[in-house]
Amino acid sequence: MNLIYNRNIRVGFIGAGNWAEFNHMPILKEREDVELVGIATPTKKSRGRVTTNFNIQYSTSDYRELLNKPLDAVIISSPHGYHFEHAKASLEAHLHVMVEKPMTLRASESWELVKLAKQKGLVLMNPTGYHYNPIVIAAKEQMDKGAVGSIEYMFCHIGSALRNLYMGEAWPYSIRRIPDPKKHYSDPQISGGGQGYSQLSHSVAMLLWLTGLRATNVFAYMTGPGAQVEFYDAIVARLDNGAIATISGAGTQPSNKTKHELDLRIYGTEGELSFDLFYEHFTVHREDGRNLILNVKAGDGEYTCDGPIHNFIDLIRGKSSNNFSPAEIGARSIELIEAAYRSAALGKEIEV
Repeated sequence: MNLIYNRNIRVGFIGAGNWAEFNHMPILKEREDVELVGIATPTKKSRGRVTTNFNIQYSTSDYRELLNKPLDAVIISSPHGYHFEHAKASLEAHLHVMVEKPMTLRASESWELVKLAKQKGLVLMNPTGYHYNPIVIAAKEQMDKGAVGSIEYMFCHIGSALRNLYMGEAWPYSIRRIPDPKKHYSDPQISGGGQGYSQLSHSVAMLLWLTGLRATNVFAYMTGPGAQVEFYDAIVARLDNGAIATISGAGTQPSNKTKHELDLRIYGTEGELSFDLFYEHFTVHREDGRNLILNVKAGDGEYTCDGPIHNFIDLIRGKSSNNFSPAEIGARSIELIEAAYRSAALGKEIEV
């Protein structure tokens, strides 16, 4: 597949949400090999603000009109429930696609996108920013070396300060512009759910990327006191190698905490790997005594999302062949998360 371009990559945006406006667009604006062509979003105020701030010449309320423009790639930051429709239409228009998390709300939809991208020879990315974090990269290197031996058990927790959004209220972080929370985060008909689709889409993807595993059976409890979507997720999963995992999420950490909580432990026949991004530490302890304690620098646990954007453009240009945020991992994460929602609703174990 030859993806080398000898001109600027022409990028369009479907959706002008938080990450599009405060992460994706500023990063791409600074790249000399990218042209920001157009934006499709239903809100006239958002269209005016974005086109002015990022010198985008074209805007529309209809994403189909945007897809008729001369483009090479599309970045999708629309509400969760629209990801599949927008990504599928973009791929069918023969455009490279980066679709935000969750990739879709249904695993069957995610795998359909993966298949379509492969058929057309297009880049399809689900931007998992943690895969570019130095601590997580170190963990990936150790796991690829077999640091823990055969994986037998895993634990992963993510915490975030999103209670307000899940309740349909204003977000306390005023520096970031959030779409109407009543539509985008607190209404399960649009968001699909709460912490599971919003945040476990990060941590579950990371866990499956680190281990190369895939869920086969899932049981879950979920609760969101006073809200239509859940704040808390408690999940037990069996993986395709026979290992088990406990996966949890809490969307109610105090808003004055400086960053997301994300900690992980992986146990195997030869040792244990663990890291905590909030407290910024990483260790490998092995039965043979060949332990590793990473010299972590202050700030290494921060969540930044410039890596996926640069990786996406470099893949399109042919400057890189390593997709750190492959759509296949996004699809595997949705398999597990969708099964968790079904389990919580039905009160029984779900076979993936």
